[in-house]
Formats: sequence, structure tokens, C-alpha cells
Amino acid sequence: MIDTRLGKWLPILLLTLVLAGCDRGSKDLPSVAVDLVVSPEPPQIGPAVITVGLSDARGPVSGAAMELEGNMHHAGMVPVFAQAAEIAPGRYQADLEFTMSGDWFILVRAQLPDGRSMERKVDVPGVDVLCGETPTP
Repeated sequence: MIDTRLGKWLPILLLTLVLAGCDRGSKDLPSVAVDLVVSPEPPQIGPAVITVGLSDARGPVSGAAMELEGNMHHAGMVPVFAQAAEIAPGRYQADLEFTMSGDWFILVRAQLPDGRSMERKVDVPGVDVLCGETPTP
């Protein structure tokens, strides 16, 4: 039997634990705009250059540490990762390899210089074989 003092605090304790477990430390910071460009355009199987712009109401967000994770919308695909380097104030770039055709998404994870962290998902639909080429098995 639960002690009545514990019984009245148990729901609050459980709620606190559940809410703490839901916080992964990454936030979608709506005040930070993410602009992602894939080159070549349209995206193709093989190497790609991903350029990400970060900005807020004050302008470009410089000094972030950024990782990109490329993944497909279907299960069973091994994700690809890249560290992005700042190439200009608020502009970051990384090389990423699209390993098969289909619809991809890129998770942009950034640790901002003020200590906040963010994660944003950007869809990259229609990665395909380069026109006129046959895919290698």
C-alpha cells in the first residue's frame, strides 16, 4: 500500500519525469530561419554540396557548430552525416553523399554561439539518377 503522503505527490513526480524525458535538448527555434540549398539542382545520386543559411531578426547567425544528417523517408536506409563549416557570416557548407534515388530529408542540427541548440528537418524530394546515366548496381 502507498503511503498517503507519497500517494499525493506520486502523480506530480511521474508527470515531471515524463516531461523531462520528452525534452531531447534540441529545440525548433522558430526565431531562427534555415535556408538550405542542394547543389546540383535537381539533386542527384552521388556527391552534393549542401549550403545552409542561418538568420534571425538581427541578421546572419555566425559561429554555430553544425551537423547535417541525410536520411530517406523509408526505413532501412543508413543515414549519411557531415559536419558543416562556416564559409561566410551565417552561411555553412558541407559535402553530403546521396546514396540512392528517392525522397530524402536533411536534419540540420546546430549549436548556436549563445548556447541554444536547434534541429530542423528539410525535405529533399526526388533525388534521382543523373540524366542519361545508368545507375551502378
